[in-house]
Amino acid sequence: MNVSLSLLDLAGAVALLLWGMRMVQTGVQRAFGARLRSLLGEALKTRGRAFAAGLGVTAVLQSSTATGLMAAGFASAGLVDLAPALAVMLGANVGTTLIVQALSFDASALTPALILAGVLLFRRGQDARTRDVGRVSVGLGLMLLALRLSLDQMSQYEDQPGLRMMLGAISTAPALDVLVAAAMTWAAHSSVAVVLLTMSLAAKGVVPPDAAIALVAGANLGSAVNPLLEGAPNGDAAGKRLAMGNLINRAVGVALTLALLGPIGSALVRLEPDDARAVADFHTAFNLALACLFFPFLAPFAALLRRLLPARVEPVDPSAPLYLDAAAKETPIVALGAAAREALRVADALEAMLAGARDAIVSGDRRRIADVRRSDDVIDRLNSAIKSYLTSLDHAALSDSDSRRVEQILAFTMNVEQAGDVVDRTLLPRAAKRLKRGLTFAKEDEAELVATMDRLIANLRAAASLFMTEDPRAARRLADEKPFFRDAEASAMRAHLERLRSGRTEPSEPSALRLDLLRDMKLVNSHLVAAAAYPVLERSGALLPTRIAGEGAADTSAGAEE
Repeated sequence: MNVSLSLLDLAGAVALLLWGMRMVQTGVQRAFGARLRSLLGEALKTRGRAFAAGLGVTAVLQSSTATGLMAAGFASAGLVDLAPALAVMLGANVGTTLIVQALSFDASALTPALILAGVLLFRRGQDARTRDVGRVSVGLGLMLLALRLSLDQMSQYEDQPGLRMMLGAISTAPALDVLVAAAMTWAAHSSVAVVLLTMSLAAKGVVPPDAAIALVAGANLGSAVNPLLEGAPNGDAAGKRLAMGNLINRAVGVALTLALLGPIGSALVRLEPDDARAVADFHTAFNLALACLFFPFLAPFAALLRRLLPARVEPVDPSAPLYLDAAAKETPIVALGAAAREALRVADALEAMLAGARDAIVSGDRRRIADVRRSDDVIDRLNSAIKSYLTSLDHAALSDSDSRRVEQILAFTMNVEQAGDVVDRTLLPRAAKRLKRGLTFAKEDEAELVATMDRLIANLRAAASLFMTEDPRAARRLADEKPFFRDAEASAMRAHLERLRSGRTEPSEPSALRLDLLRDMKLVNSHLVAAAAYPVLERSGALLPTRIAGEGAADTSAGAEE
């Protein structure tokens, strides 16, 4: 029972440490995540700058996984070569050691001040960034408190022979230490937490130096497992190469550590008598040594990874998400970027539908119509996947701008899906009706339909671009397209009514069908404007609440007419 209670107390301290780390990461990501991502993207031109950027961004974010996801996103989009992305990971691995170095010193006296300052900033802050900084301060205080609690638990170790026997058995097998630490890191998604726990164990003499070194090596190995196991759907080659490269880097380090465990342990004991500091120093030296070992050979290493993981050439299910990386959910700025990229695939699927519908109107090919209608299933499945992905994010970790972006992505994809439903349920059946009844359009009417459909496709492309840029000028231009489709429908309506009134002998069905097709195109265009233009215009204050003039304006207009 005593052993169980001690383990439970220790687990509680570890949980508090993990929660404090999460608060720090969440606060930093919400306050500075977008800026850090931009800085990282700008630094990926050379390997030296990429290494420095990876180190700096990770030191701030306290998550090499988050930095790796950003680099993988750039690599998957073709914006950066694999070698600089690998350099980012080498820097990120070194960056994670800095917080361990800072916490290896006894700073527990700062705990009350950090928590108090954090609470005041969070409760009294006038803007979101100040509250996020307060969150970071509270998280740091909780981490220091958790370390103090874990050290207190280790002080009771001598009174727990059962616990001593269990940990002592593990400590005698370095390979087992590596596996245990790797498994703990995989489960906790944090190598820093496992290294800090190892530091506490070593500080109280619970584990000998050799075992502590093996545990640290295992924590570094475990941190490289999650990105590989939780990679992007459909096995994005660029992202998997980066994750595999990082795993190989860590595996080489573990192998060298186990081979030289005795000399390394003896050297650390001589250089640093403080066991806790020795653990922190080895953690830093481990990653610095691997960075020095791999950095000169990143180009051939990248070539080797390309041969091991070639780009997949087999056709991919168009309805399967490509960018909704489960691991990215821990980093909102990366997850939102992934969802936005997937939303553009929804727009691409709609463009394929519109192009197919245009061809079907002209040619009346039944097989073409059937192929286009299947594209609506692609849009529906992608939209469902995006909604499920975004709603599964931790909304407490989202800033106000992140929450707005979530709403914008959902609005965009849902409107595009509704536009696809219009094409699938009304526009394409009308094209099939024309084929079934053998109806033909006048040459000028057919040319008008094709030109209007081409304009609709151009508007869809403009909407997709606007979705990414959020430019108010582009939003106004897209919204100004609505009168064109409204006028086209009105003109077709007048022409159809005139034909009916004139009593002409030619059939009126082609005229009615033309009018229906233009109405469908107008409805699709309305969804495109609602998807991309209206959110931007509303945010900039350029969107009126209604198009109906007030009573005063109507009276003035009537007086002017009189």
